Order: sequence, then structure tokens, then C-alpha cells
Amino acid sequence: MTIGIDGNEANVTKRVGVSVYTLNLLRYFQKHADSDTGFTVYLRHSPLPDLPKANRYFRYEVVAGKFLWSQLFLPWRLYQKREVDVFFSPAHYIPRFCPVPAVVTVHDLSYLYYPDDFLKSDLYKLTNWTKYAVNHARKIIAVSKTTKKDIIKSYDLPENKIEVIYNGYEKPAVKHSRFADEKIIGAVDKPFVLYVGTLQPRKNINILISAFAKFKQLYPQFSLIIAGKKGWLFDQIYDKVSNLGLNDDVFLTDYVTDNQLLLLYKKAFCFVMPSFYEGFGIPILEAMSHDCPVISSFASSLPEVGGEACLYFDPNNVSDLVEKLTLLKEDEKLRKELVQKGKERIKEFSWDGCGEETLKIIKNVI
Repeated sequence: MTIGIDGNEANVTKRVGVSVYTLNLLRYFQKHADSDTGFTVYLRHSPLPDLPKANRYFRYEVVAGKFLWSQLFLPWRLYQKREVDVFFSPAHYIPRFCPVPAVVTVHDLSYLYYPDDFLKSDLYKLTNWTKYAVNHARKIIAVSKTTKKDIIKSYDLPENKIEVIYNGYEKPAVKHSRFADEKIIGAVDKPFVLYVGTLQPRKNINILISAFAKFKQLYPQFSLIIAGKKGWLFDQIYDKVSNLGLNDDVFLTDYVTDNQLLLLYKKAFCFVMPSFYEGFGIPILEAMSHDCPVISSFASSLPEVGGEACLYFDPNNVSDLVEKLTLLKEDEKLRKELVQKGKERIKEFSWDGCGEETLKIIKNVI
């Protein structure tokens, strides 16, 4: 059996979210490639040096094509040689008119609930190409029960077509390093609340900033660090900080490296996940792995990921978040309990488990 894979999400330099998911599955597949199960990973460009090394049963193939790659050039290549028995897409889109059975992973349906968070070109593809994929794939993998429920509701699909496989998590093997940004060095010298994620409306960062402003009135020594790349309508976040007079207390770092992120988690008073909607919520596990207590909104898939190892708040209620921040500050025993529960919680998520379940589903569609 030969399994074809769209590996483009992993073939990037700055990996977050779906890129991390795809890379870890490729690593698992490469370790388990043999004479019975081979893999061909299709790419637009030559594989980066840190992708899993090719071998006899795990190979890369570059398919030329500048536009509509997954809808035109890739399916043409699959029809030409017909060397694979099944095709797996780790991210929403399958080849148009795929000549073999296909399996697709859907990470979330945020584009249906928060369309303004996306560029028009991306929104068109997510809306139309995902619809095609879920209707024509033999099997769909959802990364949470919330995502599965959303797929059934939005696309009117039978429940047995969709399997839930949680993302894995592995603590990055990085070492402490000094920050190049002096502004961030100064920020971690005093207690701070941490947010990690893209800056866009569905992440609900404005609620976090409003709550922090009230929390800071009680504990003026605190600052807020917002670590993440700029997304859609990020300027509203900057305006919020300025309007509340918090320019000297809120630090927006933009994209951070794994080394920088490690230090932020290690030194943070707590990590806050305020999102209205997440397909999974990897930063919750990241924080737990670095002994950082977590406060999360009680929304979408986040309670699935955090379990009993988080404090939860209503994402529409500023006072509720202020209350949870204050509770964590005043109750050191609770803080230690959350750290310990977090250590146990992350043991339930592994990339080997995710890879094993995913490969089983791919094989079973034939």
C-alpha cells in the first residue's frame, strides 16, 4: 500500500497550528514506513532540511504549479501515474476529482463563524474547498468533539463519517536563550499575565486587556505580555491598549521563537486563553508543560483540552476573568494544584498516539 500526502503545511519555516500537526504526522509516518506501507509526500517546493529524511519507503515528490495547486496540478499528477492507493490531506483540502479514496483532517470551522477574521481569498477557499473535501472524502478526521459537532451541523453529514483524533503534544527540546528584544527582557523582570496566539477578533484579546486593566488596579506590579503574530484587525488591539492608558504595561511581541516562548511560559504568573472559538487549543498544553497555570474561556473545544486542569471563565464577562485572576493571585495552594493537574493532563496527548490512530483510519478506508 502506498499513501499519498499533501505535505505543504509542514514545508514552511515558521510553524504554528496546522503546520506543527502536519510535521509531527510526517515524522510518525516516516518512522513506520516499510515494505507494506509506503508514503509519497507531495510538495510545491523542495523539502526543507528539517523535514523527515526520505528513504526507500518514504519519499518526496515536487509537483510544479503556481496556482490552484491542490485543485489542478496535484490531481493531474495523481491521474497521470496512479501510484498511490489512498490520499491523506492534513488540512481541509483534498485534490479535486481525486482518483483514489481520500481522508481529510478538519481543524476548525472558524471561517463560518468568524468570516471577518480571514482574507477574502482564504475565506473563499476555506468555505468552498472544505465543503468539497468533506463531501467527497471517504473519511474525515476532526481534532475535537467540538469540531466534529460543527462539521455535522454545518455540512449535514452522517456522524459515522467523522472520527475524532486529538492533536498530540510534545514539549519542545529547546534551551534557554537570551532575548534579542530589550523591551521583552524588561517585561519579564516583573510579574506578568501571558497570552499566546494570533491577534484577531475571535481570540477575544480585547476582553483580556479590559480584565487586565481592572486586575492591575488591584495589583499594580503586573504587566501583560501578548505574544503572537498580527492577524486580521489587529489594530483594534493596539487602540484598546492606548485608550486604556496601558502603553507602558502591555507588551505586544509579534511572532516569538520556541526559545522565547519557553522563557515566557516559565516566568509567567499565568497563561490566559480568552478565545471565543478554537478547534483544539495547543497553547493550553504548552503552558501546562512549562508549569504555567492556565485560565481559559469556557468555549468551544477548550474544556475538552484543559479538562480539570484549568480555571474557566465566561468569555463575554470581563468581571468573571478579573475574579479568576484575583483568585489565582490570592490562593497559592490553588495555583500549585493547577500546575500539578497540568502536568498530568499533558500526558493524555501524544503525537505517537495521534499518528497511530490517523494511520489506522487511512489504511481502513481501502
